[in-house]
Amino acid sequence: MTRVLRAGHDDLGPAVEALRRGGLVAFPTETVYGLGARADDPVALEAIFRAKGRPHDNPLIVHVASTDAARAVLATWPDGAERLARAFWPGALTLVGARRPEFPAAVSAGLDTIAVRVPDHPVARALLEGAGPVAAPSANRSGRPSPTTATHVLDDLGDRVDVVIDGGACRVGLESTVVDVTVDPPLVLRPGAVPVEALRAVLGAVDLHPTVAVPSETTDARAPGMKYRHYSPRAPLSLIEGDPDAVRLHLTALAAENPTVGIVGLQLGATGDRVVSFADLEAFAHDFYAALRALDARGVSRIVVGTVADEGLGRAILNRLRKAATRVERV
Repeated sequence: MTRVLRAGHDDLGPAVEALRRGGLVAFPTETVYGLGARADDPVALEAIFRAKGRPHDNPLIVHVASTDAARAVLATWPDGAERLARAFWPGALTLVGARRPEFPAAVSAGLDTIAVRVPDHPVARALLEGAGPVAAPSANRSGRPSPTTATHVLDDLGDRVDVVIDGGACRVGLESTVVDVTVDPPLVLRPGAVPVEALRAVLGAVDLHPTVAVPSETTDARAPGMKYRHYSPRAPLSLIEGDPDAVRLHLTALAAENPTVGIVGLQLGATGDRVVSFADLEAFAHDFYAALRALDARGVSRIVVGTVADEGLGRAILNRLRKAATRVERV
């Protein structure tokens, strides 16, 4: 049976011990909940893939407690890594660099690179200080919306996890930005909570992988979230693109005409059991995955989501929408 620890009320000792003996621990970060196992233990890493139903060619991210610990994960530490770490760690940024041989190939889907980040969450940092490097994808069944509460984790994974640390709702609610620092200029493999514009303010030139804008299941998956369909609710999801005012009018009309459809968008002016309206991009990022899960729980026949601007935080949100959508329409 899964043990649930209440962050701030229980000692993290049972979670640290579970990791040390090769078990799985779900823990909160500022982005989403992670499903952690020892990053140097191939058997424990295999348990992650099995619990999630995750393809083995989808890399994991190693979480560590400090920049010094991250340097011990990467075989080289280029200038770009140093500058980004100083600017954004601890925080929602993942660096992809050359993998040290002591870390199993399974953590990187057989690649010679490895992804690492220092999370900005007191519970995560305390756990990592006790347990060492922990490989952790999102703590959900593969392809589902990412979990931003402990309840989401338990709903998806149940007894597949040894310990779940309940740290409340995640502060950001959107995954980390992933940057490959083995190339020059550095390459954004997955947009996330740190906007591309902020990266360019630190580094100058930064390139974007083609899958940032156009999802592909045939790409080279150097980072999580690049190759497979992700973030998807059980109900089919349609993404509506076009002029923002036209999109809002379309969603409003659809909500009035069809009582079985779930509606999600920015500044819709109305909310209800089936209509989720976000005031701004920060609220969209924070609550989007929870909204998809809530609409699934209400039994909607499909979910229709309005687009957002392809810049700043909106670029990451739009990336997730395109990865989750079964259909894209223009109005």
